[in-house]
Amino acid sequence: MASPRAIVGFTADYEAGDTTGMHSHDRAQLVHGETGVMTVRTHRGTWLVPPGFAVWVPATMEHQVSAISALRMATLYVRGDAEVPVPSDCVVVSVPVLARELILRAVTLPDAYPDAGPEDRLIGVLRDELGDLEPAPLHLPLPLDKRARAVTDRLIESPADARELEDWGRTVGASGRTLARLFTAETGLSFGRWRRKRRLLAALERLAAGAQVTTVALDLGYRGPSAFIAMFRRELGETPGRYLAENLPKSGNRAQ
Repeated sequence: MASPRAIVGFTADYEAGDTTGMHSHDRAQLVHGETGVMTVRTHRGTWLVPPGFAVWVPATMEHQVSAISALRMATLYVRGDAEVPVPSDCVVVSVPVLARELILRAVTLPDAYPDAGPEDRLIGVLRDELGDLEPAPLHLPLPLDKRARAVTDRLIESPADARELEDWGRTVGASGRTLARLFTAETGLSFGRWRRKRRLLAALERLAAGAQVTTVALDLGYRGPSAFIAMFRRELGETPGRYLAENLPKSGNRAQ
């Protein structure tokens, strides 16, 4: 983005199912969903971004943004000399109220806002806040090996698929032991842990869109809500209802 300022903002609206296609930018981005839920995908993994969160995308990294629900996206484009600590890979971060309000104000500024004026002072405060954003566990790493990747691609499409590695091996042409080794080596997670995380992200997508816990649990292959809630608490430290109340205040979800 050509602009004389080190940090500039942009907004866009998307309908559910819309996607940007793979693309990249010369500047780093902080992609924040003012409303709605989105995913950001690169060749390295997939990141879920519900309301109340944002994702850092490093400069020149190819990525695709997909709207899970109707989405109003507020993006900051951050130049390399902006004195903001941008991660070297995509990272989902929580966005507290002050940072959110600063982002929403920044995206209304012209690209060439005046130096040493109120706009510049606002960006200075925003710069400090961007350095304090806390990471959130909403990343799903993807393997590079084509056999393991065939498994993850299928589970991204159908997270309730309950097949174990030996069954997958007969489908993709590798032993269960080989697939287990590939998952650990290329994602840093065991297959079981990877699948649980995939189901967790799928659950967050649906819960943020207003689905009920029981419906989500059954759709994702759990026998009932109790097992699902136990998994959710193990992964995120809280029940779905409490997590949504604290992190997705606009979701309107009544999960318990």
